[in-house]
Amino acid sequence: MSIRSAARVGRRAALTGAAALTATLALAAPAAAHAEVEADTSQALAENVTLSFVSEAESDSAGFTAMRVVLPEGIAPGDVTLDEAPKGWKLKATSDGYNVAGPALKTGVDAEYKIKVRQLPDAKEIAFKTVETYSDGEVSRWIELPSGGAEPEQPAPVLKLKAAAPGAKPVSPSPSATESPAESEAPEPGPSATVSGATAQAKDKGADTEAAEADDDSSTGVIIGGVLAVLAVVGGGAWWLVRRRGASSES
Repeated sequence: MSIRSAARVGRRAALTGAAALTATLALAAPAAAHAEVEADTSQALAENVTLSFVSEAESDSAGFTAMRVVLPEGIAPGDVTLDEAPKGWKLKATSDGYNVAGPALKTGVDAEYKIKVRQLPDAKEIAFKTVETYSDGEVSRWIELPSGGAEPEQPAPVLKLKAAAPGAKPVSPSPSATESPAESEAPEPGPSATVSGATAQAKDKGADTEAAEADDDSSTGVIIGGVLAVLAVVGGGAWWLVRRRGASSES
């Protein structure tokens, strides 16, 4: 074998060995846990879209208990409803997104759930920053966004969207939450409530004063009437007595 042939064989052997070593290291290295999102319709301004979320379990001693998600701009908390979730898990809206939580999942079990969104925003991609909580209190934050071309270590779930369909338009905003009857019947005390209460108390006092004055007037009238009656009786008796004495003297 010539020196050139031997060198060629050596290079092939080295490349084959490097490839085998890379494959072995790739298989040996544990897969990094992450959170993902998919949609049944990945198109801007699409309506009634179902989003599927998967958070891979990364704890060896605890299971998931909650997912805290910050919604992207263009999706309001009131536009989201829970479609599917682990048994006993429920969705609760927050000021900037929602919580999906419930009984702890078994250790090593991924958290999978689905939500329905009223309409996707008019954007090229949207991110759903997610904070995962385990039953032992451990928290995993998948909230990082790409910056400067660098891939983040814990990226937030990102959904890429196709361009909106021709003629698609944003739907009207969701109606704001209405006040419950119990709250409307018993408002919390405030400046206006204090003024109203003071006014009501003043009215009540005024009414009591008027009633007292009316009672006083009635009592005074009764007393005066009684005095006049007594004077009339006394006067009549005196007149009768004087007249009788006069008649006696004439006889």
